Amino acid sequence: MRTLRRGDRGEDVKVLQRALRRAGFDAGDIDGIFGSRTEAAVRAFQRAKGLQVDGIVGSRTWAALAPFMEAEESWLRRGDRGPYVEMVQLALTRAGFSPGTIDGIFGSRTDSAVRAFQRANGLQVDGIVGQRTLAALKPYLTGYVEYTVRRGDTLSSIARRYGTTVEALLTANPRENPNLIFVGETLIIPLPFDVVPTNVSYTSELTELISEGLAARYPFIRKRRIGTSVSGSPIEALVMGSGTKRVFYNASHHANEWITTPLLLKFLEDYAEAYASGGRIGGISAARLFDGTTLHIVPLVNPDGVDLVTGAADSGSLYEQARRYAANYPSIPFPSGWKANIRGVDLNSNYPADWEKEREVKFAAGFTRPGPREYVGPNALSEPESRAVYDYTNENRFDLAIAYHTQGRVIFWKYQDYEPANSEAIAERMALGSGYTLREGPANSYAGYRDWFISQFNKPGYTVEAGSGVNPLPISQFNTIYRDNLPILTAGMDALLS
Repeated sequence: MRTLRRGDRGEDVKVLQRALRRAGFDAGDIDGIFGSRTEAAVRAFQRAKGLQVDGIVGSRTWAALAPFMEAEESWLRRGDRGPYVEMVQLALTRAGFSPGTIDGIFGSRTDSAVRAFQRANGLQVDGIVGQRTLAALKPYLTGYVEYTVRRGDTLSSIARRYGTTVEALLTANPRENPNLIFVGETLIIPLPFDVVPTNVSYTSELTELISEGLAARYPFIRKRRIGTSVSGSPIEALVMGSGTKRVFYNASHHANEWITTPLLLKFLEDYAEAYASGGRIGGISAARLFDGTTLHIVPLVNPDGVDLVTGAADSGSLYEQARRYAANYPSIPFPSGWKANIRGVDLNSNYPADWEKEREVKFAAGFTRPGPREYVGPNALSEPESRAVYDYTNENRFDLAIAYHTQGRVIFWKYQDYEPANSEAIAERMALGSGYTLREGPANSYAGYRDWFISQFNKPGYTVEAGSGVNPLPISQFNTIYRDNLPILTAGMDALLS
């Protein structure tokens, strides 16, 4: 189900209203209109269930409503297409029920796999991915289950039962005595696959599930919400390390550059696994990086825009507004050409680094109102997404930052006349390891995250343009992009320790 909020309309709002009524919360008429009574009912339900009381029906509120929903109130069924189908196909594949190619098409093979999964898990066998089936599939997206220890259990027997290892269990459930577990204790059980997928389209919901899974499997990763998007989707930071040098990597300021989100998540997972096993990442001791630096990543700065580009958001009031904005710029394809947030503001032109100059440049180029890209907004930091990253950066005062984009295999290291100490030398190391071209900075460009970071803190800040081609880059490029950028990501941390 899509995220719902006041002002939305449609069949999924009726599903919400019926579920609220069954749960004992009066949402008014079952009319498919998310008005004030429906919002009040949502808030009351959230309060009763201990959820964030914001009146927005996201993944957590939908999950809490699942017991009050009928089977026919489906999330997905045969004939559907899109990134949510990809998520289901991914989960089915990991669970051992082959849906065929992960292509986002809910065809006969996916239908058969859903039915087989439902049969094996004691669910109604109808081929419909409703909330109960989705809940059963969730561990195959987060990468873990919870297990209550029973009499006679040992870590070895539990590991064999779930196809995992004792080492993975101890990483997820640290303890002074590795041989001691207690009856009734709840353990996190990592499932035998990597959490971060590199063969599917990304959505804000998938990113949330991955973040949850990484924090559960590797409890030394801290997860924190730093803000919310225009639509109310969380903007989350993941933090790892104990060192005094603070490093910040962010991705997907631009919606159709979403491939940078799995890039950072995959790096974090590989780094966490290397640290847990006493290994190396990019040829560097993970323990050295962990002890010397604290890594902060915000993998998805622009959740609403990414959902628009990948097709996760294809209806509702904000979608229709975006489509109207896109119509003002008919030469830019919709939604594939969309870079902005859902309000049509280019987040990487919304920071307070000569914002007025950026406004002049963009207005001269014809970007004078909200649209798919280049519109700077009514003022600097007008958008909740850029404000969240700005506030988080000011709070932590990072020693080095990288903002990830796509197009050109280039590293930009300078802004105007600012030349932070060691900035060029670190950039040269990144370029040598990656094969990317090194450049000072785009001419006549202002108000980006890198621009603001360098001018505000006079510390090394970089924009990395990963990959090449037409945005959005196909996920088939991921392995090459990851290989090339691993030396950049490790150098950004290790160079501070030299």
